[in-house]
Amino acid sequence: MKGTMLRNIALLCMLVLTGIVVVSHGIALAADQQQTQQQIQTQMQEQEQIYGSQLMTEQERTEYRARMRAAKTAEEQEKIRMEHHEQMKQRAKEQGLTLPDVPPERGMGRGMGPGGGMGPGGGMGPGGPKH
Repeated sequence: MKGTMLRNIALLCMLVLTGIVVVSHGIALAADQQQTQQQIQTQMQEQEQIYGSQLMTEQERTEYRARMRAAKTAEEQEKIRMEHHEQMKQRAKEQGLTLPDVPPERGMGRGMGPGGGMGPGGGMGPGGPKH
C-alpha cells in the first residue's frame, strides 16, 4: 500500500511538472509570436514612411533610417528627407515612374486620418449632443 501511494505521488508530481513545462513553453511561444508580429508591423510602417521606398533596396532603406536616427536636429532630418526626396524623384523618372511632388509629412501612415475617426455624432453617444 505504501509503495502504491509513493508511486501515485511520484506520478502526480511528474504530471504536474509536465504540465508546468507545457504551459511555460506555450507562454514563451506566444510571446515570441507577438514580438515577431510587432517587428513585422514596425518594418512595414517604416517602409510606408520612406518616400520612394518601393524604389530602394533593403540596404538603402536601412542606411536612410540610420541617417535619420543619427541626425541631431529636426532641421538636419528635414534636409536629409528633402535630399532623399529629390534622389527618389530622379530615380523614378529614370525608371519611367512618377512619385508625388511633395514628400509625405513626418508621421504619415500612422493613426487616424482626417476627422479623427469618430464618425457622425462627434463621439458623444447616441445621437450626439442635443441643441
